[in-house]
Amino acid sequence: MDLDDNARNLVQALTNGDAEKISTSRFSSLLASKDRDYLLSSTAQDDQVKISDLEGKVIGLYFSANWYPPCRNFNKVLIGVYEQLKSNGSNFEIVFVSSDEDLSAFNSYRESMPWLSIPFSDLETKKALNRKFEVEGIPYLIILQPDGSTLHDGVELIYRYGIEAFPFTEEKLEELRREERMKHESQTLTNLLTNPGRDYLLDQTMTRKVPVDSLIGKTIGLYFSAQWCFPCAKFTPKLISIYQKIKQSLEGKGGGVEDFEIVFVSNDRDQSSFDSYYGTMPWLALPFGDPIIRTLAKYFDVQGIPCLIIIGPDGKTVTKQGRNLINLYQENAYPFTDAKLESLEKEMEEEAKRLPRSNYHAGHRHELTLVSEGNGGGPFICCDCDEQGSGWAYQCLGCGYEVHPRCMRAVDPATAASVTTH
Repeated sequence: MDLDDNARNLVQALTNGDAEKISTSRFSSLLASKDRDYLLSSTAQDDQVKISDLEGKVIGLYFSANWYPPCRNFNKVLIGVYEQLKSNGSNFEIVFVSSDEDLSAFNSYRESMPWLSIPFSDLETKKALNRKFEVEGIPYLIILQPDGSTLHDGVELIYRYGIEAFPFTEEKLEELRREERMKHESQTLTNLLTNPGRDYLLDQTMTRKVPVDSLIGKTIGLYFSAQWCFPCAKFTPKLISIYQKIKQSLEGKGGGVEDFEIVFVSNDRDQSSFDSYYGTMPWLALPFGDPIIRTLAKYFDVQGIPCLIIIGPDGKTVTKQGRNLINLYQENAYPFTDAKLESLEKEMEEEAKRLPRSNYHAGHRHELTLVSEGNGGGPFICCDCDEQGSGWAYQCLGCGYEVHPRCMRAVDPATAASVTTH
């Protein structure tokens, strides 16, 4: 069959309203192989579902793997959304595209999934899908619409909007964005932190109820964290120290004009973990298991912890990057406003002019070069303190090792050469 024959057949299909054949062919070309026209069902190990049965549905291609914790975390969220959509009769299906290392891991992971899967053995189809959709990281969720359009940010949309994102059309997403803008414009501390049955927060003793209204006019940090989270365990002591320094600084100014408070938004798994973890903190908290916790995580699109959201004295969001700003500027980040950060960035630029252009670090054997976002630097994780950084850094141009300038522990080249780990 030549190109003209193909064109005539396509026109004929359109003329006859034969959209089903065109769409089925599209899904088959994506998901089938020369000896397979089916997908694996979730109901039993060897049950099969014809790819043609996907006709007319909204399809999510789900690239994921059992070995990667962010995938397992997202998988739980996606299962909840999928089951709600299916119970509502929504015309939606998911197809799992595995990046697992072996068949045993694939089967174990698939047992938790209520949707369809490409067989683990079909390596060529999985490779072709990864190439076609330029998948560079997992979890990754691509939405395929019946009209042929695609949407690549399915993971973000599920985290952000949940079931409300369906059917993932541009019209629906614009409606959600418009509603979100309206909510943020009318945001107040009271409507963020209270619900019809509770207008208070817990103090550190967990015996006194602090009215949410008493925080109005203060700069507030909403601290999403949990005892089981290793990065949280490292960041919390640092945040406690910074919190106390900010409070002391404000008290030294006489108080009354400015104030700062933090509210713990727990992701702990049980009351005892919450009690133990919160017992180390000097600030306020939402009660464990309060329904507003899930609402806040969704509202602020919290996809990982620890996370520090800063709310200004007017009740509006100042920044979602509180953790990063604490790591960069410590207590000097307060009150986290754009004007303050602009001032700190200028100070950092001036300080960088006085730093040596290169040096050797006690934790690395190669010479490190001072870089900025404009000459090879950018956002990074400090290899010394394991916290986020941006702007200036000392970087190994050979292997990418980076540290904050403040974490630099200068040594002579001979001492650095004896370092055996990176």
